Amino acid sequence: MLNYNNASIFQRAEADAPPSGNVIAVWGSPSAGKTTVSVKLAHYLASRKKNVILLLCDMVSPPLPCLCGPSDLIAEHSLGSILAATHVTQGIIKENCVFHKKYKYLTMLGMKKGENVFTYPPYTQVQAEELIRNIRMMADYVIIDCGSYIAFDVLSAVSLIESDHVLRLVTCNLKSISYLSSQLPLLQDKKWDADKQVRIVSDVRSNEAANYVEQIFGKISYTLPHCAEVETQALEGRLFQDLSQKESKEYKQGIEAIGKEVLGV
Repeated sequence: MLNYNNASIFQRAEADAPPSGNVIAVWGSPSAGKTTVSVKLAHYLASRKKNVILLLCDMVSPPLPCLCGPSDLIAEHSLGSILAATHVTQGIIKENCVFHKKYKYLTMLGMKKGENVFTYPPYTQVQAEELIRNIRMMADYVIIDCGSYIAFDVLSAVSLIESDHVLRLVTCNLKSISYLSSQLPLLQDKKWDADKQVRIVSDVRSNEAANYVEQIFGKISYTLPHCAEVETQALEGRLFQDLSQKESKEYKQGIEAIGKEVLGV
């Protein structure tokens, strides 16, 4: 078992191969809760002593500085430094990981505060592919928080292709539905493998009808209700904290169901 906070960082016995289906991409319309679901799934895995890498693809609004306080993190490195390399190797990835002091099984890769896609030299599809294929071998599970705009985001597009499962999020908001409808034609090619996409309706409020979304996109696998505690955690930059309020039970159960049924944990 890996332990990212000791001298054997990222060491794995040859017989200890990563599980099949260990790379999960989270994608959907803007404001559908992609980062929140990604973080909560990573927290779920880490709390069960599964080594997990959380890859945060967004280079427009980097989420890493917003997930927790700076004092909670060990080291300050950037995903940009990894993708700037001529060839992405496990050694370069190891040098640019960010760790959480509380969760020794959690590793993060993302852009630093103030950085953007123009901070570093342009990267190519090859570098993105090398990144995904390497981190697949470096942890039990990889959760990838994808950007919504895959037509312009090479890393997110590659993540959708290379992942074993895609959690496809949409809200009941008409703009969210319209956005996803406009993007789905981009995913018709067989390389995107529609069969691996898991449909999720997220942030459903009491006055919204999730079955309306199902009428448009087909069978929905999971429904995640609006959760005031999650919303507060996101606003205050503490998404890695446990959900403790009674009203959060249904949302928590939804994340656990995804963890058990999709990730097998």
